[in-house]
Amino acid sequence: MVPNDPVMLLSFLNLKLRDHYSSLEDLCEDLDLDKEEITKKLAAIDYRYDRDGNRFVAV
Repeated sequence: MVPNDPVMLLSFLNLKLRDHYSSLEDLCEDLDLDKEEITKKLAAIDYRYDRDGNRFVAV
């Protein structure tokens, strides 16, 4: 289950990206998540996906 709280979601996603997935696209496909929804939710707390680092970082 994916956390709904944006801060918990950030931690969950960065952990999964670090340990299990080579890209946000792979993670979303495997876990059946909406990439647009995730990026909007994390943008609301000033985080964006860094493709080179394969993680969400503060803006």
